[in-house]
Amino acid sequence: MPEGDTVYRAAAKLSAALTGKVVTRFDIRVPGSATADLRGETVHEVAARGKHLLHRIGGYTLHSHLKMEGRWDVYRPGERWRRPAFKARAIVGVTGADAVGFDLAMVEVLRTADEHTVIGHLGPDLLADDWDEAEAVRRVAADPREAHVALLDQRNVAGFGNVYANELLFVRGIAPTTPATEIDAQATIALGERMIRANLPRPERTFTGDTRPGRRFWVYGREGAPCRRCGTPIRATSLGASETSERNVYWCPTCQPG
Repeated sequence: MPEGDTVYRAAAKLSAALTGKVVTRFDIRVPGSATADLRGETVHEVAARGKHLLHRIGGYTLHSHLKMEGRWDVYRPGERWRRPAFKARAIVGVTGADAVGFDLAMVEVLRTADEHTVIGHLGPDLLADDWDEAEAVRRVAADPREAHVALLDQRNVAGFGNVYANELLFVRGIAPTTPATEIDAQATIALGERMIRANLPRPERTFTGDTRPGRRFWVYGREGAPCRRCGTPIRATSLGASETSERNVYWCPTCQPG
């Protein structure tokens, strides 16, 4: 599931393949930006901002969002793609490499000077060089909604996804329905930053410290299974700022009393 660490690694992979090279192929397969043509322009960098990917090319930015199913792959020219061609939404080719974005939920080309229109609403980015922990804490601590919902709101802090919200609240012993105004936001955000940075170099993220299949999570996806700490069956529900944004929530009623 794409979260802040996934997007950060994707940006690093894409930047290594594309940065400093001239675009030889540019194919955007979505309405609105399908006529954009950046061939002949130089790729300056590929950057991550929260869950957003920004290919900065010439004076323009190819902005994409992975959402739940999206991914970017890098291929050698002529190499067979690992996903069906009809799922490709964007292709950026340079000498020696083709970057292909599959199942992207959001793709658009805009002037780099206008990036603020698509990412300006984001809160402090957990993995950015300008990470501002104090501001992230301030925003979360002022949010009266459930802690799980507040942590997922990218306007509060950019980078946490549903897996992190579930696992972080378990480790902190916080029921997901607890109002964010009632939690220790500083300790929660600080722990979340350590978690996401620790997972950056790992091929598979883990929260328990155990990388074996089926052992990486404390609560996420474990409804009905015994809590790894106390043995109480893990419960599940759904929470969200609206019906269309609800996410699966898992918790231990003993370790995270509400």
